[in-house]
Amino acid sequence: MKKQILAAIAASALFVACTKSTTKTEQVENPDGSVTTTTTTETTTGLGMDTAKVDQAKNDIKTKVDNAGNKIESTAEKAKADIHEVGKDIKEGAQDVSKDVKNTAATGAQKVEDAAKKLKEDLKK
Repeated sequence: MKKQILAAIAASALFVACTKSTTKTEQVENPDGSVTTTTTTETTTGLGMDTAKVDQAKNDIKTKVDNAGNKIESTAEKAKADIHEVGKDIKEGAQDVSKDVKNTAATGAQKVEDAAKKLKEDLKK
């Protein structure tokens, strides 16, 4: 999408740059002595332009736009892969933490039970 927008802007800039407008003003004296003024505007596209250079410029612009689009796409793919790896690392870390918490809780519970048994035995004596 971005490549198409950039290409359209570049093409429109190229066409506008190749447009030439000329205005002519002519005054004609009529037989009765009055003067008539005529203004003519001519708009031409690419007059005096070397079409090979224009085509080369268009191709250069298209190539640059394509390269920019490819760089954007590759950067986005790399970022996506990096984010995926970070997500995996976070998930693995969370699993390790949950295992550690479970083990610590089990060890603590076992110690409480052992202390309770010892206290019960001490109270019987």
